[in-house]
Amino acid sequence: MLKARILYFAILMVISAAAMAQTSNNPKEDNSFEPFSAEKSAVQKKTMKKKGKKSARGIFNRKMDLKIKEFDKRMQANAKAERKKQREMRKPQYSDPSYFGHKKKPKKRPPGKRKFCKECGIWH
Repeated sequence: MLKARILYFAILMVISAAAMAQTSNNPKEDNSFEPFSAEKSAVQKKTMKKKGKKSARGIFNRKMDLKIKEFDKRMQANAKAERKKQREMRKPQYSDPSYFGHKKKPKKRPPGKRKFCKECGIWH
């Protein structure tokens, strides 16, 4: 039993040593944690500036700036429409209950001459 444990421990050590030997400390190699090294990105930026190409980050930032401006315009237009709606609601046809939803206040007729209103369903 003791021999099996020692043998198992020795095999485990050999496997772990082999796995550690495969990893590379070379900074120029790509890996999954850092697919692009800092040196490559610096070189790419210099060549892009020399050729006059626009960077993807710059294009993205400009697009986002335009979207922010469009959003601000929409929000200002919505606020303006809301103010106008509130101003309209202050009119008597909306705020005075005697209008019954009519644009003009209904006339008060004598009981024998009253007519049925199709708009509000009340005899005026």
